[in-house]
Amino acid sequence: MSMLRQMIEDACCAEEDPEARLWEDLQGQGREQLRALLEAAMRTELGQRLGYEPYRRDAQLHTNYRNGCYRRNLDTQFGVIQDLHVPRARRGKSHFWALERYARRAPWVNQLVTEMFIAGVSTRRVGKIVRGLLDASVSAATVSAIATSLDAQARTWHTRPLTDDYCYLLADGVHLRIKGAKEATKKAALCVYGITARGQRELIGYRLADSESEHEWLVLLRDLYTRGLKGAHLQLVTTDGGQGLINALQEVYPQVALQRCWAHKLRNVANLLTKLLQEAGCVHEAARIYQAPCRSEAIRRYRAWVNKWRSRASKAVACLERDIDAMLAFFSVPPAHRILVRTTNAIERQFREVRRRTNPMTCFANTKSADRILYAIFRYANQCWADSLLKSFNGFTHKS
Repeated sequence: MSMLRQMIEDACCAEEDPEARLWEDLQGQGREQLRALLEAAMRTELGQRLGYEPYRRDAQLHTNYRNGCYRRNLDTQFGVIQDLHVPRARRGKSHFWALERYARRAPWVNQLVTEMFIAGVSTRRVGKIVRGLLDASVSAATVSAIATSLDAQARTWHTRPLTDDYCYLLADGVHLRIKGAKEATKKAALCVYGITARGQRELIGYRLADSESEHEWLVLLRDLYTRGLKGAHLQLVTTDGGQGLINALQEVYPQVALQRCWAHKLRNVANLLTKLLQEAGCVHEAARIYQAPCRSEAIRRYRAWVNKWRSRASKAVACLERDIDAMLAFFSVPPAHRILVRTTNAIERQFREVRRRTNPMTCFANTKSADRILYAIFRYANQCWADSLLKSFNGFTHKS
């Protein structure tokens, strides 16, 4: 059965899926986390040096005071941190032990930043890093401020304005375990991926929900619509086949054709076959339907497949028959684009990365922790795609 699943994945996969190494993944997100840590450590160090917290200065007791900051670049294992904010005092030295100790302890600090990232920002690890930089205790407020700054990045991303230049959308969900008051529960991360007319790929948005119901999908799709994704140029939306998602799409984007994912459908077909019929090539021959050069040839192959297998695999045939029109919707787009939209594999590849990161953790401490790591993984993917347009979109224009 595992070989069959691999065959289905290989047949439907649109492009290579190289296993990204952890240090490569952390370039963008790790740099921002390290910036937050160093800036917080320097603010704490300055407060210790002055003898009072921000806005707590007593003119009779404290003769020195804060004097803004200057900016500098810092080379790190995650790349150059541009415009690091270094605080200043009106009088006294301007160098910081935090920067000097980071230079000496960089590998150790970077490893903890990595662990912090994987754990979704553990306050224990944050405190350990800052204490290591300062050789002093760190207040809970400092640790909380660091975590809050990372949460703020995710909130800004979730509320950014969107363009309406997308011609294709792919929608799917992945389930995560999150600790609750009584026991761990499953949450669904509902995700939408888009391709613009220029060939720009982007994970547009996601939200953590209790399920993949119509209501939960409506909340996400309406949010995208409100922020600018009106669907004026949408030609096709590919789904995993869940009825809740289909209903939500028909309400928010009723004018757009829906494509059922071939990878999901072939897995469903395979699950309805005996091992003997799997080995006889039933699924392999079904896969030839979407590989046809045109819709008319796909229909011919579909009919031939039905006639051959109906008597021996009636349930599997009925499974494909039920959605055949939605399975062939992708033939309405240019031939060069069809491989990109006939499955939700582009999102599934990111889900595999999410599982690779989260499997060692068993479950998240809370929803904020889950949101941070999803944001980091998806933002990294978007950064990788930012300067890489899909070649098959050269010369493509919106369908009028």
